[in-house]
Amino acid sequence: MNRHEAAATILSAGRPCEDDAADAIAAGSMAMAASQAPSATLPSGVEPPAWPSPASVFSGRLAAAWREYALDAFQRGALFLDLLRQRGNEQIEITSRPMATVLLFEQEILMHGRSLPRPINYALSRILPPPGVATDPCMRPVVVVDPRAGQGPGIGGFKAQSEIGDALNAGHPVYFIGFGAMPEPGQQFLDVVEGQVKFFERVAELHPDAPRPFAIGNCQAGYQTLMVAMLRPDLFGPCLLPGSPMSYWQGVRGKAPMRYSGGLLGGSWLAAMISDLGKGKMDGTNLILNFDNLNPAYWLWGKQYQIYADIDAGAQRYLQFERWWGDFTQLNGDELQFLVDQLFIGDKLARNQLQASDGTTFDIRNVVSPIIVFTSSADDISPPPQTLGWIPDLYRDVDDIRAADRTIVYCLSHKVGHLAIFVSSKVGAEQDQEFVQLMDVIDCLPPGLYEMAISARNADLVPGGFDTGNCFARFEARTLDDIRALGRNSPEDDRAFAAVARLSEWNLAVYRILAQPWVRALVSQPAADLAGILNPLRLSYAIFADGNPWMSGVPALAAEAEAARQPAAADNPFLALQAKVSDQITAALEAYRVARDDWVEQAFFAFYGSPLVQALLGLDADSEVRPSPDASPEQSAARRALAATHAAKLQSGGFNAALTRAVLYIVGADRSFGQRSAFALNTARQTLMKLSLDQFKNLVRDQFFVLQLDRERAVQAIALMVPAAGLRKELVKQAEAIVSAGRPMSSEASAFLARLSQMLESPVEPAVARQAHKQAS
Repeated sequence: MNRHEAAATILSAGRPCEDDAADAIAAGSMAMAASQAPSATLPSGVEPPAWPSPASVFSGRLAAAWREYALDAFQRGALFLDLLRQRGNEQIEITSRPMATVLLFEQEILMHGRSLPRPINYALSRILPPPGVATDPCMRPVVVVDPRAGQGPGIGGFKAQSEIGDALNAGHPVYFIGFGAMPEPGQQFLDVVEGQVKFFERVAELHPDAPRPFAIGNCQAGYQTLMVAMLRPDLFGPCLLPGSPMSYWQGVRGKAPMRYSGGLLGGSWLAAMISDLGKGKMDGTNLILNFDNLNPAYWLWGKQYQIYADIDAGAQRYLQFERWWGDFTQLNGDELQFLVDQLFIGDKLARNQLQASDGTTFDIRNVVSPIIVFTSSADDISPPPQTLGWIPDLYRDVDDIRAADRTIVYCLSHKVGHLAIFVSSKVGAEQDQEFVQLMDVIDCLPPGLYEMAISARNADLVPGGFDTGNCFARFEARTLDDIRALGRNSPEDDRAFAAVARLSEWNLAVYRILAQPWVRALVSQPAADLAGILNPLRLSYAIFADGNPWMSGVPALAAEAEAARQPAAADNPFLALQAKVSDQITAALEAYRVARDDWVEQAFFAFYGSPLVQALLGLDADSEVRPSPDASPEQSAARRALAATHAAKLQSGGFNAALTRAVLYIVGADRSFGQRSAFALNTARQTLMKLSLDQFKNLVRDQFFVLQLDRERAVQAIALMVPAAGLRKELVKQAEAIVSAGRPMSSEASAFLARLSQMLESPVEPAVARQAHKQAS
């Protein structure tokens, strides 16, 4: 009998071999029962309990359940093994292509970074809409930039319900910035940042009549894209940063232990050595292993068990994700060295300590368009203290944000993990969809700090009018105390991280002097290539691929299993036992993770928090290791000029300015702004005010600042701006319609509206009206 005939024998139900197995188990159970029988003698007259024999149990329902489960488990094992084979083949195929992507959508390359003065392995593509989807070139273009953190590009659009899919369905032209598997020779991180300026220039040229692009930078691409915007803020509309860290030291004790890694390794010298062992290249699998190691229970067991247990329904979803997860790329060693030294350990981005090649300082405050941060407390890679910590790093309070004429919006989830932020279809159907449909609203928000709170739409509301989509968003005013409440280092914690940065510089210098010349001399290119092939993560794919001769019989075995598939019943007791065993394995690995993370944190602060270690590194209790950057003289002068300009507009403006001021005054009662009111105001902009988006944005900012300077006088001045009684009635009517948007207003907003209406009922003296009209003209 050959192995295929043997497999067919096992895969068929009710074979003698299964009965033999059941009999063997029954015999073993009887022997165990006999060995464990009590030796004590029962009292006289007491009969021993009549227990059913194991043989009788196994010969009944339990034996049938066992046969059913054994067949199901064997079939699932065959199908799972074949799934690993397909996964390995796909990984080899996609990594063999120089410009691989997992994008679901067709694309047309418009510009390649190889043509730039300093070549980069990035390219700008236009996403081609699928059949039945039309885009409008006059609508705001959307540019999606994917992270280069170990895997290839395409995660922002590898599902229909995704950032790219939502933007296309809304009619926006969509562009994609992806990258190749291998970096260009000599490519540096700043080359990528400065080179992408050319990509955004090209997008702006293609849409001269549209608002500036809505940029989405996922994970690592978030801070990279924002750095592009710091250099050329005139090229950008709102910037969305899903899961992107920018304040790298920040965190909460007991959470997000990855921030301690640099310290426990003695700094960045190890990154330099790994690069030298790779002949100047850094294999992206090293970055992916760091991510996997955060959750060993899922990495080592749960991920595989979940698909094995649900092989019939989850196979294709698993392959789709693994196609991206296994698309390993490489970086130049110098690229990663810059990121580790300057950002992850140095934490210099939010402290204005980085400069472009021409000496320009990277200052987040240079970005004039709204910055939108999508973050989650369930994200261990980019937790809220790291994605939002730059705000209190750069601004003293919300008034400081407003004085700088800046708008910052954050959306906080408590459920989704790091990958789900830009991968999950559920996120695509909720948060991403809201970001896309509200991008123009966010662009016109008054300066300040807001939380974008997203909730499910009430089931009794039929979509239509101002009720669109499945969710409802509100923009709620926040303060820097709300950001600090999400977690922030103490001064003592900051000194510990500053000690890491100093020790890292010392260790890196020692390595470069004493060891690096020897390492580089001993490593050959064939040795570096072999090390890459033998990388454990790469091997976990390749060992199951068709290149392994031991896998040659798996396709036929899987086909037999598929043809004879007989899943066990959901109430099968052995399925329950299987789940219990899996839970125990998961619990054990999770206990290991908790113990490991606790030890890592304690060891980190025990060493780097030591006053002796800090003193040896030139730090003491009076050292200011995280000073907040002051505004530059140019920025301070611009703020003063802006305040003077708005003060002059207190009593000026016509109906449009008065209506905008009135709406802002009323919604200020609730310190929040719902999307229905926003849509209503945008409709009024188009049909009543006849203003372009840029004109309306400037109008909103002007009226908001006037209210900030002197709210009482600003509200009273509305009567001077609209002296005619008929226009005043129309203003109150339109203001109520916009704020309520067809729904009852809050009691506070109603009170503000009543007060405004009462003030507008009083006549204006003719001389005062003439003076106001003269100032307005």
